[in-house]
Amino acid sequence: MNSHAISSIDRCRIIELDRNRHANGSLTVFENGAAYCPFDVRRVYYLYDVPADASRGGHSHYEAEGLIVALSGSFDVVLDDGKQPPRRYSLNRPYRGLYITAGIWRTLDNFSGGAVCMVLTSHRYSAADYVRDYDTFKRLTHGDKI
Repeated sequence: MNSHAISSIDRCRIIELDRNRHANGSLTVFENGAAYCPFDVRRVYYLYDVPADASRGGHSHYEAEGLIVALSGSFDVVLDDGKQPPRRYSLNRPYRGLYITAGIWRTLDNFSGGAVCMVLTSHRYSAADYVRDYDTFKRLTHGDKI
């Protein structure tokens, strides 16, 4: 199945994670099987020390879904499904994540100083799961086989 041909940014959304407030600080827990995440986590990585004028991402996935969380600071995520105008989401709370389905092009930019971006994914790393060329992505969104 070509996830790019059926993908839609309308299926991507902000997810509120469990937030437990205490007098001595707050705690957010993420567990596989939790109702707020539509996949089990197979990989976690985080980005930090990203210069303010740099961008990250610039790819889509054939199969992997993701949840992006701003653990510290802020940054923007631009999502593109190749069919409708891209959408920009500003992330700046550690208890909110942006869920991204397979087949969606994502770019991260506008990083604040000290920003830490955590990404939880449904699949382990596989170079074959990435589409890193935007023209190829556009062809896939129109149902072309690559």
